[in-house]
Amino acid sequence: MTRIAVVGGHGQVAKHLHIALRRSEHTPVALVRNPDYREELEGLGAEVRLLDIEADDAAAFANAFEGCGAVVFAAGGGPDGDIERKRTVDLEGSLKSIEGARRAGIGRFVQLSAIGVDNPVPQDTEPVWRAYVEAKRDADAALRDSGLDWTIIRPGRLTDDPATDAVRLAPEVEPGEIPRADVGAVLAAVLDEPGTVGQQVDLVAGNDTVADAVRALV
Repeated sequence: MTRIAVVGGHGQVAKHLHIALRRSEHTPVALVRNPDYREELEGLGAEVRLLDIEADDAAAFANAFEGCGAVVFAAGGGPDGDIERKRTVDLEGSLKSIEGARRAGIGRFVQLSAIGVDNPVPQDTEPVWRAYVEAKRDADAALRDSGLDWTIIRPGRLTDDPATDAVRLAPEVEPGEIPRADVGAVLAAVLDEPGTVGQQVDLVAGNDTVADAVRALV
């Protein structure tokens, strides 16, 4: 059993990830700013540690990662219209997580991103969406250059539908939807597959089970 640090541990995908990690006999360590989340997250089987993604520095991230064997960056600034939080959470939070993992001696790092963020952003794109895409793009580029054992998962439009265990996972796919529950299952599955190190893949609903889709990447 390995402790897995989950940055953004109260996020909607992260909650599904905690459940998936417990099923694979890992201990999720949910890193959150608000201590009021503790009871809910412990109910999902997670250990809870406090971390403020925006206010804390890389040293605090390293301390929060103590005793963990891998890091999953699953945080996001959310659809609140706050452009600044796309930088401080989606980009800077990822950068501090990368540096924190280095300081803590953790090599394995899985990042939740978004489909299509490497594509050119049209000039007439809404400013908040542009900020989000650019933050995710730059965070992924930093992780690819980090020297860590990284995997980047880029899901399509997220839904709250029940898990299907029917996905498509490939370096590039047509945009589509995917339940958050299936995204959590994929994040947990790639952590346990060394053959996914160094891979950046898109994720949408499809016809393969999560296990088969991950095996096909190796």
